[in-house]
Amino acid sequence: MTEQAPPRWDDSYTAGAPARWDIGRAQPAFARLADQGCLTGRLLDAGCGTGENALLAAGRGADVTGIDIAAAAIARARAKASARGLTARFEVADALDLGGLGLTADTVIDSGLFHAFREAGDRNRYAASLAAVLRPAGICYLVCVSDRQPESWGPHRVKAEELRAAFSNGWAVESITAATFEILPFRGTTQVQAWLATIRRN
Repeated sequence: MTEQAPPRWDDSYTAGAPARWDIGRAQPAFARLADQGCLTGRLLDAGCGTGENALLAAGRGADVTGIDIAAAAIARARAKASARGLTARFEVADALDLGGLGLTADTVIDSGLFHAFREAGDRNRYAASLAAVLRPAGICYLVCVSDRQPESWGPHRVKAEELRAAFSNGWAVESITAATFEILPFRGTTQVQAWLATIRRN
């Protein structure tokens, strides 16, 4: 657990203009997964932001915990849950140290967190952290900006081989498919190219 986010993450939710990724609804990739019945059981949303994907899962009956390093985001997620009459747990926590949460998840979702880790060591540490909470045979659904996105602004462009490398020890990468990640209007676009990875813990 962590007490306070680095300023740049809290600032994303408190410094006036909304974060480009905070679109006020679930990402389409996760809406489709929910429609397919994939977001079930004990579900952890790693890097949940203001909670839209987590609350989508909670509305479909999942037992949801959302974590984020930004306290401002967690406060907003809790307020949304209360306003919508949904039961979900939201906690300030470090995604690189999930073992301290004291929970076991059947499913993990990651909407735009993996691409925040630019260094291979951090990506490997994140995969190990997820393994500490995801039960054997549990599934992680991960959406990240891909190297198919041409512009240089924004987060690290993830290569498919970087995903495979990070989840090479104790995981089975079942699929990596082209997807899109929706953002608020920026430089004439409302979406960027992404990967949707389905990764099972061994």
